[in-house]
This record gives sequence, C-alpha cells and structure tokens, in this order.
Amino acid sequence: MSQVNAHKPRVMLLFGGRSSEHPVSCVTAAGVLEAIDREKYEVVPVGITRDGAWTLVDQDVTSWSLSNSQKPEVTAGSEILRLTGEPGSHELLASNDSHAVRSLGDIDLVFPLLHGPFGEDGSLQGMLEMVDVPYVGSGIAASAIGMDKHFMKVVFEAAGFEVGPYVVIPDKHWERDQAACLKSVEGLQYPLFVKPARAGSSVGISRVDTADALPAAIEAARIHDPKVIVEQGIVGREIECGVLEGRGSLPPRASMPGEIVVEDAGHTFYDFDAKYVDGAAAQLSCPAELETAATDEVRRLAAEAFEAVNAEGLSRVDFFYTPEGKWIINEINTMPGFTPSSMYPHMWSKTGLEYADLIDELIHLGLSRKTGLR
Repeated sequence: MSQVNAHKPRVMLLFGGRSSEHPVSCVTAAGVLEAIDREKYEVVPVGITRDGAWTLVDQDVTSWSLSNSQKPEVTAGSEILRLTGEPGSHELLASNDSHAVRSLGDIDLVFPLLHGPFGEDGSLQGMLEMVDVPYVGSGIAASAIGMDKHFMKVVFEAAGFEVGPYVVIPDKHWERDQAACLKSVEGLQYPLFVKPARAGSSVGISRVDTADALPAAIEAARIHDPKVIVEQGIVGREIECGVLEGRGSLPPRASMPGEIVVEDAGHTFYDFDAKYVDGAAAQLSCPAELETAATDEVRRLAAEAFEAVNAEGLSRVDFFYTPEGKWIINEINTMPGFTPSSMYPHMWSKTGLEYADLIDELIHLGLSRKTGLR
C-alpha cells in the first residue's frame, strides 16, 4: 500500500459510544486491534464511554466477547480526550481533573468502529468534517440515510429498487393517537417485524404474529428509538453482499454473496443473540448457493445500492431473494459488524481479501480521501 504520509500513519481506532450497540463496537475494536498491521500504522485506541467521554484504552481488549455474562464496556480513565478543532491541526489533547492539558500528537486518520446512533449516523462524521480529520467510511449524508430505515427505503425506492411494504410510526404520532398508528398497520400482512428506525445489530426488534402483540412490540422498539418502523415479513432467502469503495474513480467492488440461515428453533429470526451470543443458532454460508446469474445480479445490485446513498469506504447490503426470483432490498449498513467472524469480513475473505488486508484497504481509502465537499 502506498502511504499518503512519509511517516507511519497514526490511526485512531474509535469505539464504544453512546448507543445500545456499545458492546458490539467494543468486540469489533478487539478484532481490529488484534489484526491491524503495527508495522505500517501507529495505533491509538480511544474508547467512548456510554455518556460520551473519550478516553485512552490501554487495557488488553482481545478477550472482549459478547458470549460472557459481563458485556464489554469502555470505562472512563483519568484523562478526557478531544481533538483541538483548530484549522489545519489534527492534534489530540488529553486533560485531567486538574485541567492540565497534554498533547498526544497528531492523528492522520480516524477509524470509527462505532455502531448505532452518535457514531454511525453521521453525527461523528460531521464532527470529523468540521475539524478536517480524515476517517474511514461514509460521510454525513450516507451515514444518516443508512442509519434511518425509513429514509433509507425512500432513497432506495427513488433509485428504482423494490422494497417490502412498511409503515413508519413517528414519536409524536404514537404519543398523539396510538389507535390511529395501529390502524395504519392494518394493511400489512403478518408476520410483522417491529424495529427501532435508527438502530442496528437487531437491537429492539420483535417479530409479531398477531395484532394484540403489536402495541408491546412498538413500546419495546421505542426503548431504543422513539421512531419505529413496522415491516411486513418477506418470504425469501436472506442474502447479503459486502461492498468496498473503488480506488480513485473506479466503481465500487462487491464481494461474493453470503446467506444467513437461522437453524435454531429458539430463534424465529436473525436476532441479537443469534448474531453474537449463540454461535450455533445461525449458519453463515458464503458463497451463497445461487445460480451464476443470480450471484452476478445481487453483486450488481449491491454496488448500485452503495452508490444510490453515495456511500464510501465500506457497506453491507442485505436482500431478500424470493421464490419467484425477485430481489427485495432490506437495508444497507454503512458500518457493518467487523469482528473477524462477522459476515462482512467473512464474505470478503471468501472473495480473496483477508481480514488484515481488508483493514489495510479501508485505511488506504480513508487516507486517500479528502474531507469536505466531494
């Protein structure tokens, strides 16, 4: 990889955060910290606590796991970190309770391994744009669209993709007239999937098979996001495809597709536990067993979806493949799960790009891209 800077680039791995996906982010960081090439990069691991404080993380995080009873969590240290925000400066500062400030040097790139709101939704990307610090992944608009399942569907419909039937229940509508909100869902066919509109990792999602269970499912989703989306269940195979930004002006690259098969009867869908805790619950098959034409088509559609939201860096695009041979787009994830066993790195490994090389490629793309309007 040709380095943008003559010196060894200093890469801040930023993880944790304020969202309900905090533990997932910590495990993602553990995987990247173990695999990143220390000969090429000076790594600065920075955790964000649940209340938003930035802190240096010097503990051994490689043992972090979601299968333990105690989920991993970033705890505040003796110093709070911040970027200066001064024009032309990428300096990272640390201050203690006595207000003494010391410099931790310049940061060349931020690798935001954050999932969910306040990290994956454009808010962090906007802050980094304001202080002119390069980063890995999509910019403000694409991150915000990719986080909000409602506006994501609007964009995909406008781009000509087929999306499944859905209803959005905004916070004010639910507070004002719950009966009207429930009536708006009557046109959808059961089973329904009730989701926080702006959350990931299957947090807060419920499968609903009868109308009497719908209010409780909406309230469960509202714990994580006051805006709720209710989607009609789609009969079809769940097929995913990883996308990487092309170098320079080249088009995006799509991985071989993978398929999720939930095998444990205790999981009626690919929920949080099936993803991260109960490793035997779901089978991740890659390459997915598809006809060559279908494989080519889903890779093409994934790359088009990436460009439809103006994504950058990386994304995972999820589809339903119906028995009739139709592709229905489910969502795009602009910062997909990135542990060594996650579907996104797994698909790229099966496509010929191993985990450490994938990290290297994403850092190259981030260092090669300017901040600001592009």
